[in-house]
Amino acid sequence: MHHRLKILLLAGWLVVVTAAFEYHDTTESHAANLEIAPAASASAIGPDDFPTGVNPLTGLLVADPSALMHNPIVVKISNAPPLVRPQAGIGAADLVFEHYAEGGLTRFSAVFYSQTPERVGSIRSARLIDYELVPMYQSLLAFSGASTGVEERLNGSEFANRLYKGVLYGLPYYWRDETIPVPHNLFTNLSALRQLAVTEGVESAPDLHGMVFNPDVPADSSGPIHLIDLRYRATRVQWEYDAASGLYRRFADGQGHYDANTDEQITAANVVVLYADHTFTDIVESQFQGSVSYSIEIKLWFEGDAVLFRDGQQYPARWVRPTRESLIALRTPDGEFLPLKPGNTWFQVFRPLEQQNPVEEWLKVE
Repeated sequence: MHHRLKILLLAGWLVVVTAAFEYHDTTESHAANLEIAPAASASAIGPDDFPTGVNPLTGLLVADPSALMHNPIVVKISNAPPLVRPQAGIGAADLVFEHYAEGGLTRFSAVFYSQTPERVGSIRSARLIDYELVPMYQSLLAFSGASTGVEERLNGSEFANRLYKGVLYGLPYYWRDETIPVPHNLFTNLSALRQLAVTEGVESAPDLHGMVFNPDVPADSSGPIHLIDLRYRATRVQWEYDAASGLYRRFADGQGHYDANTDEQITAANVVVLYADHTFTDIVESQFQGSVSYSIEIKLWFEGDAVLFRDGQQYPARWVRPTRESLIALRTPDGEFLPLKPGNTWFQVFRPLEQQNPVEEWLKVE
């Protein structure tokens, strides 16, 4: 059956989903029983009903409820080389996915919904992960460009009319900051980009549901954790829990990680380590001095292992995404809803343990 699924992946998402549910039904796996999972507690927010003005990506009231009538925007933000730090606007994102690009380096897919800063960047090229995130969040995609193979996938998608490729636009949508070296100097104005989407008639109120939030600290944690130490092959991320604020403060390669717009350190209410299969494709992302880097397909569909960090506690989890349109949500190992703390979330997308090189990849906690 595994071989059959691998072949069907080439045919497209709908076929894969059908095949996967056949597989899950016959094995009685956890994902097949998502519809009958236990209901969230009375104090929980979501997964389907959110009070008026509450952001379904954060569980918080928004300052301007009209913002929720627009599509979110997935923005590709650079994380390498270090000169791109501090990035502009990333602290205003509701969700951020940090993932491998190539060469062991990471890149961000930041999901902006409740806020649309007028300077965000630097903006870099899309990756295959964005082919999954855009339909998940019914979003626009702000990116500088893409390799031929990735761009073919994006242009052939159901959201092709929501692609905003930066090199095709000028002010007020995109511009280059001449004080920063090329290609690390492209920025976007998300407020202007959202208005452009409205003018072009591609904007609509999204139907987002699936995430669960609860201000109460869940029981049955694995214990208190004050430091999360994540090593990717070519960068190291640390999150330190600040009990006074109830948030995690981010460090990158040993330095405090800041937002250039606010000069404030990046924080998160939730940090989720999300394990997903990584497979090299035949799509060439770059070539340099005879060295070829291939695009990575990250399997953000169906389900996988995860670890949730919130309120200074650690929780083993399963992430689930049963259909292409489903948002990634968290369950306990027993299949119950595992609520996030209301606020923003950073997803640290990681290779599963069997794919890691323990010398240069790890998750350590203290």
